[in-house]
Formats: sequence, structure tokens, C-alpha cells
Amino acid sequence: MSQTLPERRRTSATERWEPMSELDQMSERMRRFLDQTFGAFGWTPPLIERAGWSPPVDLEELDDAYVVEADLPGVKREDIDIELIGSELAITGEAREQQRQGTLRRQARRTGRFEYRLSLPTHVDPEKVEANLADGVLKVRVPKAEKAQRRRIEIKS
Repeated sequence: MSQTLPERRRTSATERWEPMSELDQMSERMRRFLDQTFGAFGWTPPLIERAGWSPPVDLEELDDAYVVEADLPGVKREDIDIELIGSELAITGEAREQQRQGTLRRQARRTGRFEYRLSLPTHVDPEKVEANLADGVLKVRVPKAEKAQRRRIEIKS
């Protein structure tokens, strides 16, 4: 049996309920459980090993391209790598922790290695991919190949 310590509960009724805090506690308990279960055998889940987290991403399909927008606030351009491998778009990098002068009481923003992978249809033009980072949003435009673009066919009588 695993021996985990009980969670410390707040006793004051005037404090606000923070659901994200409870979610963080549950995630930490789950991580400890997996470490206790598989850690003795030297097993580390490959996804945790490769990347710590994935940024929030929107994918939009236009008539001539796919547009991927990823929220990466505070991440510098030189800390981001973008690769198109066949039809898979990979966005990887690192969000570095800021230097602090005071005591950090709560940290909600993610830091460390991140990775996002997306499989696109095979009909994309890898030579014309463009990426832009502005205001903490990475925008990657992956044009469709000429043969994959949607065309309206006129019906003749």
C-alpha cells in the first residue's frame, strides 16, 4: 500500500474556494501515485520525458491554407522551434522562468519545455510555410498545395 499524507484542509469559512488549487492537488497526487507505482522499475512515461506541457492552440482552415495560433506569452523567438516533417507540424521550445526579487507566493503560468504536434493533410506546400510571433501569439501559416485547394466548379447546361 502506498503511504500518502492527508491533504491539509482550510478551516476558515471566510476563505474563497479555489477549484484550480484543488485540481493542482489532484494532479500532484496522481503524479505521486504513478511515481510510486512505476518509479521503482525506472519507468518514466515518454510523453512526460519529452515535453512538460502543451500551449493552448487554435487551428483554422482557410480555402488556401491552415493557420495555427499558439499562446506563448513571454517566450522569445529564439526559444521556439518549428518543424514540418512530412505532414506533421511540430512546435517545441522553452518558456523560461523570470528572475524574481521577492518571494513567489503563487505560480500559475507554466515554465519549462513545451511541445505541440499536429498532423495535417498531406497536401501542404512546405516551401511556403510562414511563422510570426507578435504579442505573445505564435501564428504559423501552412499553405495548401495547389492541387488540394478548393475550387468551385461551374455547371454548364
